[in-house]
Amino acid sequence: MKYAIVLLALVLATPAAGQDMSSFTMGPVFEEFGPVADVEADMDLPDNAYFRAAFDAAKGAEDGKLNSTLNGAARFINMHVRAGVPEERIDVAVVVHGGAVLDLLRAEPYAARKDGAENANAPLVAALVEHGVRIIVCGQSATALGVANEDLLPGIEVALSAMTAHALLQQQGYTVNPF
Repeated sequence: MKYAIVLLALVLATPAAGQDMSSFTMGPVFEEFGPVADVEADMDLPDNAYFRAAFDAAKGAEDGKLNSTLNGAARFINMHVRAGVPEERIDVAVVVHGGAVLDLLRAEPYAARKDGAENANAPLVAALVEHGVRIIVCGQSATALGVANEDLLPGIEVALSAMTAHALLQQQGYTVNPF
């Protein structure tokens, strides 16, 4: 038992940089985002599978990097479409709060806060919105960070709070994806 616990701890402690991502590819929906691997799965996807998944993004990306939760939403869609689920049977929402709100800023507000840097997430957000992904900002976090609605990238929704957004999404049949 001790061996299993130590082995599990080592696997969990392995940094993402040490993982072999060579078999991961983009597409078929997002050609620049959301890398996935083809897998021989033992758990079959039913022919009538329909996904309504909500993601929770609280941690902002490092400057110049993609927000891992936003990229994860693209991965979720790529993965399931590649596995045969029609894109029209996949509904995804990303509820954004905390420092992750800054990853959704238009060019000028982002540059003003990040010493002239460009928002690496802007193309990802545009691609997600284009494919019907709802990106919902916590109004409480935005207010605390001094972010006005007009500071946000096009297509972003503002909710009263992240808690409110998650509660309403659950009522609409979305499950919270823990990754």
